[in-house]
Amino acid sequence: MKNLLFSLFLVVALLLGSVTTAIAAPDKLIGVNVVLNTDPTDAILAELGMHGKVRDLIPAIDAVTMQVRESKLATIRALPFVEAANPDASRNGGPVDTVSVTDFANGVNTWDLDAVNVTDFGTTVRQVAYDGTGVYVAVLDTGLVDTWRMFFPEQRIATEYGIAFGGGGGENGFVSSQPNKWEHDQNSHGTHVTSTILGFNLRGTLINGVAPMATIIPVKVLNQNGSGWSSVVARGITYVADLKANELAAYPVVINMSLGGSELDALEKAAIDYAISVGVIIVASAGNEGTSGMGYPGAYAPVISVAASGWVGEWTAPTWWRTLNVPDPTNPVDYYITDFSSRELEDQDLDVAAPGSWIVGPYKTNSGNIPTYYYLGGTSMASPHVAGIVALMAQKNPALTASQAEGYLVGSAIYLAPGCRPITGPSGPETVCWGADATGAGLATADAALAEIP
Repeated sequence: MKNLLFSLFLVVALLLGSVTTAIAAPDKLIGVNVVLNTDPTDAILAELGMHGKVRDLIPAIDAVTMQVRESKLATIRALPFVEAANPDASRNGGPVDTVSVTDFANGVNTWDLDAVNVTDFGTTVRQVAYDGTGVYVAVLDTGLVDTWRMFFPEQRIATEYGIAFGGGGGENGFVSSQPNKWEHDQNSHGTHVTSTILGFNLRGTLINGVAPMATIIPVKVLNQNGSGWSSVVARGITYVADLKANELAAYPVVINMSLGGSELDALEKAAIDYAISVGVIIVASAGNEGTSGMGYPGAYAPVISVAASGWVGEWTAPTWWRTLNVPDPTNPVDYYITDFSSRELEDQDLDVAAPGSWIVGPYKTNSGNIPTYYYLGGTSMASPHVAGIVALMAQKNPALTASQAEGYLVGSAIYLAPGCRPITGPSGPETVCWGADATGAGLATADAALAEIP
């Protein structure tokens, strides 16, 4: 009798275990990005359609997005015409810290522009002979807020090329385009990033930018929460690459991506390779994950990646410390690497560092029309400094390639040795430390990078 009861118990336990396993692992619908090793013919699309629904076709990079059951991913990867396939990867562009600016009435430039030697604090005279004229910088981000004309000259924003892409991720597998949504952002991340490149109007006071005469192409690829998917980012990259290959063939084109995620997406990689092949130069943030490693696409070697540096003079003045002058010539002992800035892991590529600690710019916290300004911290803030420097470099040499730009930046960077610095934060004294994996080649400066170009 005991043996019979034990046997019945074992059978029931096994059955319950099977039910539990089935409940725990449903064969859910997912969005998948597929890169082909050949052109997407009707026959290939039909065969892919046997394993799921083909939602989007990107002929320029021989890629499709699909909606499939999770169990079908391995089968799709094994198809002879598939180069790579992966679930759509998440992307995020949010800053790490924010502090409201309540008094910025007298400034004509900011410490970070002084730190990259674009300006000398306290004057309106630029320290470099270039301003970005004739160069297009596509900002792949959250777009611009409705009131962007309060901050930027209308002629500096290429409204004819502005666009928004949405969708992607989860069980969607589809990317759509919303042409006018780019200028109705509720997040402000893209507006703040743009302000570093162009400068901005602060209640009537004009604040300098790294490349104030560049033309910005706003490409919204992140949603109102500052997050999105690599399939959407890839469509944004491809869109800009197509512009460079056609309408903008006679102009230098730079992409800034202050966004990232934990893995390199096949679709995004293909889009980056395509963009670089037609002459686009891509700059991206290293990520805000500290010792957990860099984000992608920044960690992908052909992309110019940027870590976040800070200045030891931050928060040391009794009023707003932005009134202090950053000493010249650039001395690495005046700088540090932030603790949030992502460190380089094996098979990741970190190029240079630029100001990403407490960068001031327009940043709305609600959908009202009253302009507000915030100091933001993040590698999202560091990346546009370097994108702006690249715009200056491309103005000097319109034929500049991505590999040349990276080489000049790395070759001219000011070495920042591993170490620790006592600094003053908004809450008081603190100490920050970093290793050789945090700096790339060192601190990027505009004058030194420009001097490298023959």
